[in-house]
Amino acid sequence: MYEHLDGMLRFLETGGPVLWPIGVTAFALGAIIIERYWYFQLDFPRKMAQLVSQWNARADLSSWCAVQIRKAIIAEAKISLNRGMPLIRMLVALCPMLGLLGTVTGMMAVFDVMAILGTGNARAMASGIYQAIIPTMAGMMVALPGLYFRAGLQRKLERRIERLTHHLVLTGSGSGALALQHLPATCGTKVSLPISQRKKP
Repeated sequence: MYEHLDGMLRFLETGGPVLWPIGVTAFALGAIIIERYWYFQLDFPRKMAQLVSQWNARADLSSWCAVQIRKAIIAEAKISLNRGMPLIRMLVALCPMLGLLGTVTGMMAVFDVMAILGTGNARAMASGIYQAIIPTMAGMMVALPGLYFRAGLQRKLERRIERLTHHLVLTGSGSGALALQHLPATCGTKVSLPISQRKKP
């Protein structure tokens, strides 16, 4: 165990200081991905069952208000499922940028050695070359699995929303439900319309 830890510390030292933010980014990305998978597989199915049960317990499943409440339920589910996804996208895009930063700092170290010792000392130049190559490799190693898991989460999100939409059934004909969307809100529950649809006084 200590040998692995020592090897990891040597790897971080060889790759330069940019490896530390890449490591922190990788840890944060992994934690968010695990949390999202946990929510999709365990928490959201219970929440969806509760939402469907509450919807089926309603007496009104065909009026304008029912259509708007159904839309609100689906929108709230999308928000809860999409939570954390923008941060995953940002961290995945950040990793290659940090690797590129390591490449730039490593090449600067190589040029510093060349300016002082010339091009004849390959051993002195090797340290800067390592600092230029290793961060790029580390950034790509973090970004590529991140892209894979982000795509998997996006597919799960779309399937969960499709399943929830399928279970929230509106009674009556589809054309009638669409026509009811243009009626004013007359139900007991106050429905907030988008700003673009509000009538100006």
